[in-house]
Amino acid sequence: MKLQAGAFAKHQRGGFAMGLIVGLLIGLALALGVALYIAKVPSPFHDKVPHRSPEQDAAEAEKLKNWDPNAGLGGKPVTRPASPGSAGQVAPPPSSPAVTARPGPASQPAAIPAPPPKPGRDAAAILAGEPVPGVKASAPARSGPEPFVYYVQAGAFSSPDDAEQQRAKLALQGFAAKITEREQSGRTVHRVRLGPFDSQAEAESQQERVKALGVDAALVRLERPRS
Repeated sequence: MKLQAGAFAKHQRGGFAMGLIVGLLIGLALALGVALYIAKVPSPFHDKVPHRSPEQDAAEAEKLKNWDPNAGLGGKPVTRPASPGSAGQVAPPPSSPAVTARPGPASQPAAIPAPPPKPGRDAAAILAGEPVPGVKASAPARSGPEPFVYYVQAGAFSSPDDAEQQRAKLALQGFAAKITEREQSGRTVHRVRLGPFDSQAEAESQQERVKALGVDAALVRLERPRS
């Protein structure tokens, strides 16, 4: 029994080794067949790029040599102006003669009439103070102040509060106004006035300044009190 078992084990080991060798040979044969098939069939990755001839390479090099990078930016080719001595210079048409301005006669200035001679005066007349003929004598200057004084009235109110508000409004604008009272038709009237002013021109100037504030100002003239 032991001899038979040992012989069976040796037979199994020999069969396994034989099968392994046969499998390796079959695998090598299949690998060789696949390699031969791939070598015969054209590759799709190598044959798609076209081969260039030397003539095509020379033409491409000549094209790159004359290539202008700014050729596609402008719509039309730039034409350079011809030099002054070039043959393509356009001459003016002979049929259009140049017009030369002829100097006209010099205009003579108009004669200015001489002013009439002033009438002479005798030295004795000048010393005597006689008036010059044709000259209006000036009015003699008044001596002393005018017989009137002037006020600028900026409103008359029946309420003293209203009069005080008007006086305060004028004071904010730089005007020194005073409030005076007077009986009129049985009621007391509170008048807001600026002045007195010695001349009418001064009073009118102050009146215009008050009117510029939107206040209805009136000019009041009174007789100057006698001293």
